[in-house]
Amino acid sequence: MSVSMDELGPGLKIRMKNRNIDCYVFFTLALISLVALGVILYFIFAQAIPFVGKLKVVPEGMGAIVKWGQDYSHTRLWDLFSTRWSPASYKHQFFGMVPMIVATTVITLGAMALAIPFGLSAAVFVGEVGPRWLKDIFKTVLELLAAVPSIVYGFFGLIIIAPWVRESFDVVSGSNGLSAALILSIMALPTIASLAEDALHAVPNTYREASLALGATKWQTIWRTLIPAASSGVIGAGILGMGRAVGETMAVLLVAGNSAFLTWNIFRSMRPLTAGIALDMAESVHGSAHYHALFALGAMLLLIALVMNWTAEWFHVRLLRRQGIREG
Repeated sequence: MSVSMDELGPGLKIRMKNRNIDCYVFFTLALISLVALGVILYFIFAQAIPFVGKLKVVPEGMGAIVKWGQDYSHTRLWDLFSTRWSPASYKHQFFGMVPMIVATTVITLGAMALAIPFGLSAAVFVGEVGPRWLKDIFKTVLELLAAVPSIVYGFFGLIIIAPWVRESFDVVSGSNGLSAALILSIMALPTIASLAEDALHAVPNTYREASLALGATKWQTIWRTLIPAASSGVIGAGILGMGRAVGETMAVLLVAGNSAFLTWNIFRSMRPLTAGIALDMAESVHGSAHYHALFALGAMLLLIALVMNWTAEWFHVRLLRRQGIREG
């Protein structure tokens, strides 16, 4: 039986009107977010695509040189993935992104190898182990770490971590991939710890009570019951922390060394994608090959971040379905 608005009481009328207004407000905010994201994507790719369209390959000796020109018939997208980056050369310009992609991968994986175990341990301590007064202090410290500007982390790495890495590992320079990985692990730690703690907190208390009732110890309950039950959130926290590390600029700019040569050695100087964009943007001429190449780097970085977010969502959905099957 349908009821007209005139038959409703005044209080219910006001609540229904407010509900309709809330729907419109949230829809408008969501639409603005999507439009803003679309504008950003259009701006980046509109500046990156001309770079690909004006590349041509000029043979020289046994190899090939990627040059800037108007010969569209020789366009080869895969030449962007060569191993030399030298856009400011007078005679020949090279636009290979592979050294920076490799540097980004090595530094990010090194940072996650440190940040994920420590972040998960911090989440377990805050959520399950520590006393109440210490939990509050520990959580406050994590929130303060998240609020520190990246340039401060960069100075800390340049003054403290880089000399320590040089002396401890007997390398020529402390400004290398390992120093950058250490700094990024500290920066990603609050994100991973906070999200993992929320995932553990979302596990129902019946899981804890059932495990303890079966004779499991506190640690067995944590590692064999709670963490597997919260695995989707923990994996999502790790991937989002990885996204935080991939997009960092100023800290790695100060401590990574910024050498644009291909290397997998984390003890050598490296230049990630973000540092390459920040270093070269001020020196590039608007509309030049160098200028559009930097936007191509930004497009590559954006694609990496999107793939990470999609991967986190895929893991989340898959693990939820698997848990639902087991619980069902």
